[in-house]
Amino acid sequence: MLNKKPLSWIPSLYLGESLPFAAVMLMSLVLYQEMGLTDTQITLYTGWLGLPWVIKPLWSPIIDGIKTKRWWILAMQCLIGAALALLAFTLPTNFWLQSSLALFMLIAFGSATHDISADGFYILGLDNKEQELYVGLRNTFYRIGMVLGQGGLVMLAGLLQKSGANIPISWSVTFLSVAGLMLMLCAYHWRMLPKVEEQEAKSKEVSILEDFKLTLRVFFTKPYLITALLFILLFRLPEGLLTKIVPLFLKRTVEEGGLALTDVQYGFVYGTLGVIGLLGGGIVGGWLVSKYGLRKMLWPLVLCITLPDVVYVYLSIVGTQSLSLIAACVFIEQVGYGLGFTAYTLYLVSFSHGERSTSVFSFCTAFQYLGGVMLPGMVSGWMSDRMGYSQFFIAVMAFCLVTFAVTALVHLPEDD
Repeated sequence: MLNKKPLSWIPSLYLGESLPFAAVMLMSLVLYQEMGLTDTQITLYTGWLGLPWVIKPLWSPIIDGIKTKRWWILAMQCLIGAALALLAFTLPTNFWLQSSLALFMLIAFGSATHDISADGFYILGLDNKEQELYVGLRNTFYRIGMVLGQGGLVMLAGLLQKSGANIPISWSVTFLSVAGLMLMLCAYHWRMLPKVEEQEAKSKEVSILEDFKLTLRVFFTKPYLITALLFILLFRLPEGLLTKIVPLFLKRTVEEGGLALTDVQYGFVYGTLGVIGLLGGGIVGGWLVSKYGLRKMLWPLVLCITLPDVVYVYLSIVGTQSLSLIAACVFIEQVGYGLGFTAYTLYLVSFSHGERSTSVFSFCTAFQYLGGVMLPGMVSGWMSDRMGYSQFFIAVMAFCLVTFAVTALVHLPEDD
């Protein structure tokens, strides 16, 4: 019998899951841009930081076999908090780049491990009915963490610079704030997370290696595997190219081809309104699929995730300084992304159904991150530096044809 109510730990657990991801993959983009790195350097360096989320299925059996999910959650939150604090103190030094990359990578591994533990704890700590009941709550607080990280905390760095602090000091204070939040969440969860598993019961009949081999066998014997892998790897290619460049484009000076948003404006437009649009699009997309089915809604949602990308072509050509127009364009694109990503996620869920569905789904998410985020993100800066933002965004629109091609090839389940 659980001794803690789900409402006392689900919101804070998923807030703690999103904050380090926002720090590593989103806040780092703005930090490195303000510290003087080129788009090529920024996207290459931060692209490698996504590696832990790609390979996390490799060590997920270890987390199942050693200690409890609760122990891993607390350990990772403490580790992430300490690493963020150390990052804050190294930013004003001469070796800030090397130290920040090393610490961001440590935080990324801790965050990916925390993801595995938190999702496993959610399954163990709730019965099936409760899991369905609270899934909206957990997703909402994950998005709140993204708004806080990409919006509020970036705005904090901007306000500190406006008050006279230099760039390294302003970001030191910002990351120290994130560190404090993570350590407070660790202390809170030490008291509030229920003990849902006994460490003595962790032994398994099969070894970790055999368990992993079994998951691989199930995954690679799935029907229609080739078209499924093409869809999983390439569906998000245009968005993968955009993800790292859009923040840099919004903040670069007019002379550099950007829109010259301040940190405060960026935090509001992209980190707050954009994330709200993404969340709203996801909610509407889920409702549409539940009402009409994935088979009927797939192509409309594919058009929603691709066609709104044209707003960045428009913004890069017009070069407007109107904050309301920029905000409207970003909001439209993010709503479209939320709509389309719903269909993509539900396909991954349907593909994962059957034997060892949780482990198979983790492989699907690893492949989608590899092909849809990490690899295109790493080359996107090189492309934008050589092509210029306008030509780069036109090229992204051309890559939407890849999304159309893999969608036409993919096989949807008969049971919609």
